[in-house]
Amino acid sequence: MKKLTAILGLATLMACTTSPASDKPNFIVILTDDQGYADTGFTGSKDIRTPNIDRIAYEGTQFTNGYVTYAVCGPSRAGLLTGRYQGRFGFDRNPHMDPTDLNAGVPLDEKMISEVLQPLGYTSSIIGKWHMGTHPKLHPNSRGFDHFYGFLSGGHRYFPEDLIYEDLEEGLSQENPKKTWLSWYRTKLLRNDKTVEMKEYLTDALSAEAVDFIKREKDNPFFLYLAYNAPHAPLQATQEYLERNQHIPKGKRRTYAAMISAVDDGVGAILKTLEQEGIDDNTLVFFLSDNGGPVTKNGSNNGPLRGAKGDYFEGGIHVPFAMRWPNQVPAGITYTNPVSSLDIMATIASVTSAPINAEKPLDGVDLLPYLNGEITGQPHEALFWRNFDKGIVASRRADSKAILFKKSDTRHLYDLGEDLSEKNNLSKQEGEQFNAQRDEMAQWESEMATKPAFKGLIIAKKENQKAQRQYVKQKRSENNVNKNKVNKN
Repeated sequence: MKKLTAILGLATLMACTTSPASDKPNFIVILTDDQGYADTGFTGSKDIRTPNIDRIAYEGTQFTNGYVTYAVCGPSRAGLLTGRYQGRFGFDRNPHMDPTDLNAGVPLDEKMISEVLQPLGYTSSIIGKWHMGTHPKLHPNSRGFDHFYGFLSGGHRYFPEDLIYEDLEEGLSQENPKKTWLSWYRTKLLRNDKTVEMKEYLTDALSAEAVDFIKREKDNPFFLYLAYNAPHAPLQATQEYLERNQHIPKGKRRTYAAMISAVDDGVGAILKTLEQEGIDDNTLVFFLSDNGGPVTKNGSNNGPLRGAKGDYFEGGIHVPFAMRWPNQVPAGITYTNPVSSLDIMATIASVTSAPINAEKPLDGVDLLPYLNGEITGQPHEALFWRNFDKGIVASRRADSKAILFKKSDTRHLYDLGEDLSEKNNLSKQEGEQFNAQRDEMAQWESEMATKPAFKGLIIAKKENQKAQRQYVKQKRSENNVNKNKVNKN
């Protein structure tokens, strides 16, 4: 199969300074939620305009084969924040919102980027969506983040008037059957452990908080994890952003595009602030989505990729991905070898010489030597994915992509260099190649936890709905009894 190579121009490498960065550069990870692969300018969007997001790609390096470690939000974010395959510690499901369950999140003995940087004097902030556990010991402030502004759950509504619950406990209460499992979308925001009133559109509020954090910490080394929930459902946008996208027919796609416009404005404000505060050259910025777009649900577009959020075809795990660090990361470069969100932690740890527990080695690699031409070849011999509940495993080795649906023994093999849309299944023609990757996937899976560490959101949802039905049934029975008493009297 055709070997992928990085497009590294000699002139660009010569122009890129080789002087070392500051001993303590700043790091910003900007993560969107459910954004389609083809929904940025740098990945080919023709209708959604993202000039500020595109700056990260065009003034830095864009990765045409950038991946996340899971096809839905929670596990993908756990892999990014730890630099380790989340299956190693049983984070194989979206965590449920039970603040009494210490297991429903990243285990305390797994270190996040914030926890690795904390001993080095970094101030860390998570702004936006957490989804890494709701138990007090799993709260952001207990996981190395000095500052938290956002919400603990996996989704949220965008307008202030929709936020009616003081906390998760109130929202999840089963006393009122109208308080469904999605009621945590309506909780008020938190600043650290205190409830705060939001007065503007959520995406704008998150961006403003990020700008304030940068201004406040400009003289100190910092890590900012800006975890937007946009453009995740519900589809909600202000009139300003909708009007900006009137060239798109009215419907899901226009609202979705408006939500991305809000994110893009926020990215622009952040890049402008870095320049104004004189710390642009000392700040490494990553941009990516947490998984592929769900397409039919939010109007996203995964372009040539097959499948959508939740799939292990490319549309579920292959995301827009770029990084920018003036004078340190080559500008205007398109890097084509496969890279992973796992590499974010590894790159940060390498740049700062942060100590990593030898018993819990990182699965990512430092990307900088590959981008600067110091190391040639593939950053990863292979990348792997697993969906435990569905019995799916997948791997990519160079251009060869294998997927095994274990429950039905359905096999897929694609040459992504020639067939990015995964239309031509080669598993029968190239059985030896598939078998080799299947054995490799089995070996990798043997290193993962034998089962998920917690019951997960879907199971909790079903249990909550069952309890809700029982509650309604009980109330109806009580009402009938009361009516009978009234009639007898």
